[in-house]
Amino acid sequence: MSGVGKIGALIGGAMQPSGRGGEGQKYALTSDEDDSDFWGFAHEAEGFFTPLPDGEGARRVHLEGCLPQGGLLKSVDHVGSRRAMAGNAWLDLFDGDGATMGSYFVSEVTVVDVKPSARGAGLVDLTVTLWCDNALPGAGRAWDLVRTGRLNHSGMWQELSPEDKHAWLSVALWSGEYQRHGKPDAPAGQVFALDGRHIVDEDSFYCAIGESVNGPGGYFGWNLAALDDCLRGGWGATTPFTLHWDFSAEARTRLAERVDTGDREPVLFDLLLEIFEERGVSVVLR
Repeated sequence: MSGVGKIGALIGGAMQPSGRGGEGQKYALTSDEDDSDFWGFAHEAEGFFTPLPDGEGARRVHLEGCLPQGGLLKSVDHVGSRRAMAGNAWLDLFDGDGATMGSYFVSEVTVVDVKPSARGAGLVDLTVTLWCDNALPGAGRAWDLVRTGRLNHSGMWQELSPEDKHAWLSVALWSGEYQRHGKPDAPAGQVFALDGRHIVDEDSFYCAIGESVNGPGGYFGWNLAALDDCLRGGWGATTPFTLHWDFSAEARTRLAERVDTGDREPVLFDLLLEIFEERGVSVVLR
């Protein structure tokens, strides 16, 4: 039996139920094809949120402290062959209490290396390759803030680079349901305050409006179509409502790019006002 085969045999009989993560377990994999095919927990997923060479290609991810199960376990003993590919899966992220914060779809998960883990007896460190378009560089820091409960005050996005602001918005989207904890939309007639001082581009507008409606790290769109969708309900606010846009003159000068809508090219600031008006939002520019 090969060294990899010995590891497969060692962990093959040790099973852990799927569901909430245990102490120190931040991630879990479950087959996309069969919800009952649980692939196991992992303490870390190093490399998942790192930039890709040339911006594209498969990610090389180190799953530390992993107990492979199901389809992933079957691939452990076949490193170097076609059978090392486990397939497509969902990668879940857990908070400190083991509750799911959000999930990413990952495809073509393939085991390329396996070794015993220093994180515990019977655990292994797996190196896998996988594809995931939505795991943006910079998102890992935002997830850590959500996981540890430190995403707890306004303006934490303001000093981020443009790339990291976009990653921030992706985490706001994928963690939105978790962060709201089943809280219903605010009733119609509410007044929200939007601070325009740090709105310097389109992404920073979405960071600010998300925070305005849903609090620190909140989501309320990350492109024009998503904003329009949020204004239809189910994302924290119910129209009609009032938006007090403070320091709007500063924001107007910065949101001056023209947007091609197919038949015209309005300025972004004006287009945002049009979308709000169409969906029953009264914007007070201050």
